[in-house]
Amino acid sequence: MPTWKELRRFLEHNGWELYKDTDHYFYRKRSEDGSMLFTKVSKGSEEIGNNLWRRILHHELKVTQEYFNKKK
Repeated sequence: MPTWKELRRFLEHNGWELYKDTDHYFYRKRSEDGSMLFTKVSKGSEEIGNNLWRRILHHELKVTQEYFNKKK
């Protein structure tokens, strides 16, 4: 599983905008269909748990594991 730092690096390299920095980092990106995607990233450095990672990947980032691995 990726770490929170790897997720943040992926977002920054893939056109996501940091729009709020509080106890977490909050990112957004306009998808190709015009909808807005949102995700938040912990400021911790540990690995993301498997269930949480699957939810982030499919429901928030809307990319495959392969795409994430290639672009991180």
